[in-house]
Amino acid sequence: MKLKLENLTKRWGAVYGARDVNIEVKDGEFVALLGPSGCGKTTTLLMVAGIYKPTAGVIRFGERVMNRVPPKNRNVGMVFQSYALYPHMTVFENLVFPMKLKRVPAKERRERAQQVAEMMGIGHLMDRKPGQLSGGQQQRVALGRALTKQPELLLFDEPLSNLDARLRLSMRAEIKRLQVNLGITSIYVTHDQVEAMTMADRIAVMRDGLLEAYCPPDELYDRPATLFVAGFVGNPPMNFLDVEVTQANGELRARCLGLDVAVPAERGARAAGKPKVTLGIRPEDLSIVLGEPGGEADTVVAGEVYVVEPLGRDDLIDVQIGQSHVNVLVNPGLGLRLGDPVRLKFNMEKAQFFDPETEQSLLWR
Repeated sequence: MKLKLENLTKRWGAVYGARDVNIEVKDGEFVALLGPSGCGKTTTLLMVAGIYKPTAGVIRFGERVMNRVPPKNRNVGMVFQSYALYPHMTVFENLVFPMKLKRVPAKERRERAQQVAEMMGIGHLMDRKPGQLSGGQQQRVALGRALTKQPELLLFDEPLSNLDARLRLSMRAEIKRLQVNLGITSIYVTHDQVEAMTMADRIAVMRDGLLEAYCPPDELYDRPATLFVAGFVGNPPMNFLDVEVTQANGELRARCLGLDVAVPAERGARAAGKPKVTLGIRPEDLSIVLGEPGGEADTVVAGEVYVVEPLGRDDLIDVQIGQSHVNVLVNPGLGLRLGDPVRLKFNMEKAQFFDPETEQSLLWR
């Protein structure tokens, strides 16, 4: 089923939960709503579910306008952060409850519940109650309950937030596998960028009720449309430096105190001549130069190790350059320590430039 949100807005007095949200979800697509707490992602989800009534805008399931359709008639399955299982019911009773409300015959209820339970790996738990289950098992029951009603649309509201890190990893893969196999159109609300990047076909990034970006994960990462998107997506986050891009002798250079690097023409053309721009570069696009830089000298900067954070496979190094700080991922074998002088190579082919006033990208607009 296709879903389309047209200028969807929810307002309480002067406070906006969501404002002019435009999203189109293809049939069978998995879309993540990503953003910090209070950005409007859950508000948008609850309007799709029919729990909140939009202040303005249109919700379409296919070609049908759903604004006035009650939640029970939308054929939507929801999976909540708190699981929302009935504690006095067994797993089996929780699974069949949505079908009872739809008056599905008893024999079909039993068959469908058993089929979903086996699919979710909880077939041996049918006689237990939620209090006798682990968090991961409860989440599987909650997902199974949403599937037994055979919904046309699946809605997830931060379903993995209460699980530990390892269980989140396995459930993430399980949910994605099921969604692909069943082909159900899905919307997944999360504040965890890793969940969004690994699971979604497209990601809608929201901030303060507004839609900042809507695109596939690789485009979101490599071509961030705004300063907020660039800083929110990526771990460790992108480094930002306030620089001036100048042109001399046919060459562009980005400069600030302690920094002077060459900029490829296709990257810096729109930034040149502005009083100040924001240079963004990810930690993985910086590297430590050992020995003489040679032909790379135009993109090498001297700095000093400010903090070392061991991460196991890598060390995250905070390097001070003039009055600025940048993070870089390095091999722990380098054995860098606080106060060590280092030389950083900037991969300027991956550099991003933003207008600090509008926060819009100067590359992708």
